[in-house]
Amino acid sequence: MIGTPYPCLWFNGQAEEAAKFYASVFPNTRILETSRYPDAMPEMAGQVLTITLDINGARFMALNAGPDFTFSEAISFVMECDTQAEIDELWTRLTERGEESMCGWLKDPYGVSWQIVPRVLDQMMADPDPAKANRVTQAMLQMRKLDIAALRRAYDQA
Repeated sequence: MIGTPYPCLWFNGQAEEAAKFYASVFPNTRILETSRYPDAMPEMAGQVLTITLDINGARFMALNAGPDFTFSEAISFVMECDTQAEIDELWTRLTERGEESMCGWLKDPYGVSWQIVPRVLDQMMADPDPAKANRVTQAMLQMRKLDIAALRRAYDQA
């Protein structure tokens, strides 16, 4: 049987640090296994090669592979939140040494892009009433960190 795909995040020597950071930020995160470079690679022997972790049931691999590739906004991870407090906590933790962007997007301290969004956002934006969806979209476009109450006001506006 073919397994479920999962992302491999390429780090320049920061895989272990990043995995521990994610474990501290996201509830229900576990580090599953760690592999190390073998003795056949003397310049790296014993250093962390990969760390596999589970973030709320989603598997990730962090790979220490050098400076050849970096992260871009072309790939981001969406984290849905039920409450404003959850959004605020994730936003604060991930942007502490990271970088804010627009519409709920941010880069964490390692350059990985995340979208921190209220779970209800998809429902509001997919509403069959195009005026409601448009108002929510217009409100979202004015925000960095998403504000559930403000999005709800835009949605409910008559």
